[in-house]
Amino acid sequence: MGLIKQGILGGFRKKTGTVVGAYWRSLDVIRGLPRSSGKAPTQKQLMQQAKFGLVTGFLSNFSALIDRGFGASGEVSTPMNVAVAWHLKNAVIGDYPDYEIDLSMLRFSNGKLEMPAEFLVEPEAGGVINIGWSHTEADDKYIDGTDSLSVLVYNTVKTKFMRFSLVAPRSAKTYSLQLPASFVGDAVQIYVAFSSTIKAYTNSDSANISELTVV
Repeated sequence: MGLIKQGILGGFRKKTGTVVGAYWRSLDVIRGLPRSSGKAPTQKQLMQQAKFGLVTGFLSNFSALIDRGFGASGEVSTPMNVAVAWHLKNAVIGDYPDYEIDLSMLRFSNGKLEMPAEFLVEPEAGGVINIGWSHTEADDKYIDGTDSLSVLVYNTVKTKFMRFSLVAPRSAKTYSLQLPASFVGDAVQIYVAFSSTIKAYTNSDSANISELTVV
């Protein structure tokens, strides 16, 4: 039985008839009960399901970065939902059923903060990756020396991810990260983004800045 706690104009909870009431992300919502059509899925539905499964499975490996990078104050959709929609539109390549993620288009962040004009990425023996970037601009609306760097490393050989969240201010212009010894000899993709420490929910687009072999 559904319960209305705020009078006839309020939202309700639990099941009543063929609908379910719930409170989700500050909204009272009503959902219809799922129905089984009894029909086999169409080719188009199978293709969409395959793309959706690929994207959600891939992005779940760095969901904490996505929560920050795709989060926006007041949005009804979750950061993960926004990220999934973006990747479905922009980052899936190949033909059914052999879909793949275009690694050059992979993102964990989306926003208006400016990115540095250039990055320099150098591997160092022992699994160390040195990342340098330019910062000569004066602080402004979408760039500040206190903006904080986050890094995502994807090992394409072992299909493993390393996440480094808010690890260095933009003003430092350099950051060195340590990868596991098991990564030595493997190819990795490196992605970076900046997040404001002054304005909530303000980030840069993430960017794929290098593909290299760990030494």
